[in-house]
Amino acid sequence: MLNKKKKNLKLSTICTNKKSYYNYFIEETFQSGLVLQGWEIKSIRLGKINISESYINNHLNEMYLYNSIIQPLSTASNHLFYDSVRKRKLLLHKDEINYLSTKKNKVGYTLIALSLLWKKSWCKLNFGLAKGKNKIDKREDDRQNTWKKEKLRILKKTKIIY
Repeated sequence: MLNKKKKNLKLSTICTNKKSYYNYFIEETFQSGLVLQGWEIKSIRLGKINISESYINNHLNEMYLYNSIIQPLSTASNHLFYDSVRKRKLLLHKDEINYLSTKKNKVGYTLIALSLLWKKSWCKLNFGLAKGKNKIDKREDDRQNTWKKEKLRILKKTKIIY
């Protein structure tokens, strides 16, 4: 038999939700596939997608992605109706759906989209179980980030870190 080399999984990020880490505490992250139509894949390949305000909800014991905007291509056919904000089904196992729905039912928790990426030729969604931050938490995070940057500048000036 031929020994086949395992190729490295090529992951390339399509888009990220930058506001998610600022507005929420992300406690767990998950990855799932999406059920997409052909025109949506073509638009995603061109980067015409926005997941900044998208969230995940349970409907009839299935998980769906809401408020993700995929703009239709201008070269697409005109006789079809393209719903750019339709709900998109997530491909998850029943155990994962049950686990996520019980975690989401706790007070203050939600499921939000973090990033969309290509895994080989498949479009995958990274999403997280999140709890909302208030203004005090956001200010504290800003203080910590500025202190980290300042600390690195000080260490660089003293030439301890190159």
